[in-house]
Amino acid sequence: MAEDLYQTLGVSRDADKSDLQKAYRKLARKYHPDMNPDDKAAQEKFKRVQEAYEVLGDEEKRSAYDRYGADFEKIRGGYPSGSGGPGGGAGPSFDGLDLEQIFGAAGRQGGGGGGGGFENGFNDFFEQILGGGGAGHRGGPGAGPGRSRAAAPPQRGANVRYELAIPFEKAILGGKAEFYPTGTGKSEKLSVTIPAGVEDGAKIRLREQGQASPGGPPGDLILLIKIDSHPYFERKGKNLELELPITVGEAAMGAKVDVPTPKGTVTLSIPPRSRSGKRLRLKGHGVQSAKGEPGDLIVELLIQLPDAMSDEAVELLKQFESVEPYEPRTGLKF
Repeated sequence: MAEDLYQTLGVSRDADKSDLQKAYRKLARKYHPDMNPDDKAAQEKFKRVQEAYEVLGDEEKRSAYDRYGADFEKIRGGYPSGSGGPGGGAGPSFDGLDLEQIFGAAGRQGGGGGGGGFENGFNDFFEQILGGGGAGHRGGPGAGPGRSRAAAPPQRGANVRYELAIPFEKAILGGKAEFYPTGTGKSEKLSVTIPAGVEDGAKIRLREQGQASPGGPPGDLILLIKIDSHPYFERKGKNLELELPITVGEAAMGAKVDVPTPKGTVTLSIPPRSRSGKRLRLKGHGVQSAKGEPGDLIVELLIQLPDAMSDEAVELLKQFESVEPYEPRTGLKF
């Protein structure tokens, strides 16, 4: 009995795409050949996990699997399980199938394609079922003038889309990213150069790294870039924004403090009597892309008190307020 793909990934049948992806990543890390170089059982498990995600991670394949079970690939190819296929003795059965499952895109449009499509639509399908016999068949007995036609050229493999998550710093500075793609039928590690300043949602195409094709060139791998968040920095276009914690004394008296930037640490001058929310600009220390000038780093001051204050420190603050009384909420209203 074929292994249930949902059990392979350890998810329920109503799991959403996010649940599938989390389960796959967890199992792929656990059973990956690099982590288990001498464990054949783990390597076989990794292969089954990858095959399960290639089906369940694709909405069309998952729908067919949910409907037809382990034989869904045969049905998607145009021949239900046990039909005998082209030239088979049992003959095809259409019970419970719709035309799109039988003919694929080619049956609707007359165009080539994978997954059970026939280049010339219904004619090709019935000619394949009949084994090439009958009057008027291409190249067969009784073919009319002009009916003979050369075999269709081999089709390219399917393109594959893959979401590649990269750290915030790599998106700003660029560099190499290594990953194991899913949906390509291959398990080797790939490497891609991330350009400096790449934006979230950008696409990178890796030629002929998609699905293989018998007799034809492989498809492409389309990387959809997803940028992880940063605990302190936020990107706004070509600018970077940073909330910079400062002490009460630095705000009151002014100070020079070190600030990390993509170009290295720089010294920022805080003016005396600064308030929380004051914004200072470090020109040219934002995002540097391949074209144009770099953005800026916008620093927003944030006055912070220690998590634990001594009684002496609290008393000094009371003295300060007695010397410099003020009402910070004057004019505040709804």
